Amino acid sequence: MKNIINIGVLGCANIAKRSIIPAILDLPEKYNLKGIASRSKASAEDFAIQFKTESYTGYDTLLANDELDVLYIPLPNSMHVEWIEKALDRNLHVLVEKSMGCSYVDVCRINNIALKKNLVLVENFQFRFHKQLSIIKKMVTDEKIGELRCIRSSFGFPPFNDKNNIRYQKALGGGALYDAGAYPVKIAQVFMDNDIVVKASSLYFDYDLNVDIWGGAYLQQKGSNLFAEIAFGFDNYYQCSLELWGSKGKITTNRIFTATPSFIPEITIETEEKKEVITVDADNHFQNMMVYLYNLINTHSIPHDEYEQNIQQARILEAIRNQANV
Repeated sequence: MKNIINIGVLGCANIAKRSIIPAILDLPEKYNLKGIASRSKASAEDFAIQFKTESYTGYDTLLANDELDVLYIPLPNSMHVEWIEKALDRNLHVLVEKSMGCSYVDVCRINNIALKKNLVLVENFQFRFHKQLSIIKKMVTDEKIGELRCIRSSFGFPPFNDKNNIRYQKALGGGALYDAGAYPVKIAQVFMDNDIVVKASSLYFDYDLNVDIWGGAYLQQKGSNLFAEIAFGFDNYYQCSLELWGSKGKITTNRIFTATPSFIPEITIETEEKKEVITVDADNHFQNMMVYLYNLINTHSIPHDEYEQNIQQARILEAIRNQANV
C-alpha cells in the first residue's frame, strides 16, 4: 500500500479551485499535490502560488513528471478522452470531470485500456459519496416507502451571462445534456442499476449558440416497471432535486447534487401515517470522493464496477441525444 499518492491537476477549472484541490489539501496523509498544468503560463502560476505547488505550462509537461500516480482532469468535455488516454499510456490512474466523453465508442475504448492496465478510471460524480444519499438508499432498501415505482430528478439553472462559457461551445463538448443532464442520469442509475432503456427524450436546441440548452428524458429499468423522469437545463429556474415515489410513500430532498461542505440537507419522507423531515449532518462529498479514490488505487484490484458505470453513463447520454435527433 502506498501511503501518500502523488496527484497532478490538468487545467485550472473552477471546480478544481473551489472543491477538488481544497479536498486534496485537506488529506495530507493521503495525497501530495505535485503540480498544476495550464496552457496559460500565468494561470498555472497563479494556481500554483495559491495552492503552494509547482506550475507547468502545457499539459504534456505535467504528464512527463515520473513521480505522478494519478491525474485529475477538469478540462472541457471534448478534451477528456484525449488526455485520459495519454494519462493511461503513462500508467497513471485518472479522476475526470463529468462527462467523461462525448461518444459512447470513445468511452468504451478508454475504459478497456484502463481495464487491461488495471488502472483506476473514475468519473467525478461526488454526490455519490454524500451522507444524504447513503441515508436515502437505506430508506429505499428498508422499504420505508414500499416498492419504488418512480424516480424524478431535475438539475438546472439560469443562463450564464458569459456567452463564451465553455458550456455554450459545441466544439468543446458543450450543451446541457452532457453537463447538467449528466447528474439526473447518474442518480437514475443509482436506483435502477445499469439496466436502463431510454424510452423517450427531448432536447431544446439554441441555433444561435449551436448547443442544446435544456431537455429531459423518460427512462425505464429493463425487466421491471420502475421508471425515471429527468429534466435539466441552462435556461431554467434553479432546481437540484430528487423525488422517489413508492407504493407506500415518497422521499424528497433538495441540493442532492450540489451540497457544499457546510450545507445541512433535509430529507422529507411522507407516508399515509406521517410526514417526517430528517436533518442530515453537513458532509464534504468532495473529500469523501477523494478518500474513495485513494482506497480504490491502493486495493490494487480491478475496479470493474467503475468501468461499467462509466460505460453505461455514456450509453444512456448518447441514447438520449440520438432519440432527440440532435
